[in-house]
Amino acid sequence: MHFTGLIIAFCTFFVIGLFHPIVIKSEYYFGTRCWWVFCVLGIAFVGLSLLITNVILSSATGVIGASCFWSIGELFAQRKRVEKGWFPKREKKTEKD
Repeated sequence: MHFTGLIIAFCTFFVIGLFHPIVIKSEYYFGTRCWWVFCVLGIAFVGLSLLITNVILSSATGVIGASCFWSIGELFAQRKRVEKGWFPKREKKTEKD
């Protein structure tokens, strides 16, 4: 039996599940101004995936890179969800805090 596809599927599921709270926390603490971090990481991981010869590791890094790119759009969508009141909005700290 070959488990390569199953391992890649599990890695994909895990990475997508990991990026969901990362996007929420990133928008909460930094707003949408951190989109470029996801872009740079996406480029780096996709580029790295092209250099790795192991199929599973190459696929996993490619999925991480694609998830970084997808997170850019989700970051802006998360801002809209916060504006609708679906997620908490971070209040600005006062000087007393």
